[in-house]
Amino acid sequence: MKRILGLVAATAMAAFAVPAEAQQQLKVGFVATFSGPGGALGRDLYDGFMLGIEQSGGRLGGLTTEVIREDDQLRPDVGLQVTQKLLQRDRVDIITGVVFSNIMMAIYQPIIESQTFVISANAGPSEIAGARCSPFFFSTSWQNDQPHEAMGAHLQRRGVGAAYIMAPNYQAGRDALTGFKRQFKGRILDEVYTTVNQPDYSAELTALRAARPPATYVFYPGGMGVNFVRQYAQAGLTRRVPLYSAFTVDATTVDAQGEAALGTFGTAFWTYDLATGTNELFVRSFLQKHNRMPSTYAAQAYDSARLLHAALTVSNLGNKDALRDALRKADFPSVRGPFRFNNNHFPIQNFYLYETVRDAQGRFVQANRGVVLENHRDAYASQCAMRW
Repeated sequence: MKRILGLVAATAMAAFAVPAEAQQQLKVGFVATFSGPGGALGRDLYDGFMLGIEQSGGRLGGLTTEVIREDDQLRPDVGLQVTQKLLQRDRVDIITGVVFSNIMMAIYQPIIESQTFVISANAGPSEIAGARCSPFFFSTSWQNDQPHEAMGAHLQRRGVGAAYIMAPNYQAGRDALTGFKRQFKGRILDEVYTTVNQPDYSAELTALRAARPPATYVFYPGGMGVNFVRQYAQAGLTRRVPLYSAFTVDATTVDAQGEAALGTFGTAFWTYDLATGTNELFVRSFLQKHNRMPSTYAAQAYDSARLLHAALTVSNLGNKDALRDALRKADFPSVRGPFRFNNNHFPIQNFYLYETVRDAQGRFVQANRGVVLENHRDAYASQCAMRW
């Protein structure tokens, strides 16, 4: 566990100049996977969130901001344990972060029952988007199915007749392939679920080669994606069967994947080269601070901080209805451009195709190749009873 205090007034005179309500303290619990093969994803979430706080003057909504960081270790039981600690001992005002959906499913109900706001910077399980939606849950990422729906739509438009699809066997993996199939109407040659954090895919790749698909679609985030893409190339499949994915080849994995990732395509709500002023500032600042390209995870969490800053600036922690109304307005400059919430508190947003290439500096980057789905709403919002 790690505590980080936001910037505070340097002098007593400055402190006296701050309005009374802005002298309150904001305590944020940041739960994410910081260890193991998924640790890079948690690191990027955290670094993006902290950059958002820094660019808010170190004080979200003018409040002295304390961030308490907890590692869920990609274990639902540990995630639940650290969340209960944050709620009961640390008495945090907000919980955010959360990389993996199996962790979100483990911690969601205790947070909601405590009437604590949770701002998911990544995980977006289908159950939470639908009948189990809550006025205390918001997402600055996407509902799990959506990026995969985008790739399904892209391959459908290209006239691809069949695909071989793979994902790890947990909530987000199942949502991913469900989303892909919702938009892709061609034949599914096989739908393969592998163990979470599986290191070796040789048996699965042998079966894939035998199926002779015209396209492969996968969802393997973090270290799983590094191993899969390397082994896919080593098996000689890259030139024979085009590889399409989401959150498999990105800024958290591509340096380790190297040449094996070049020419692969993915879909996401954001790319580093989106031409918005906020995005240009974010990418430049992240590069300067961390000496690496930001990922979608960092962008999502940066938006979480900026959303909280905007909402807390016009409301206060003591009035949860007012804070919820302010969050719903989403009156902040997002890295993705226009941003608004659906009735279930998931974003309505564009999704883009990207290609992994080398930029002018020789870096592996994900270059935007255009909009696939515009102002896209998730498939579960109609099952959510919230209306506002």
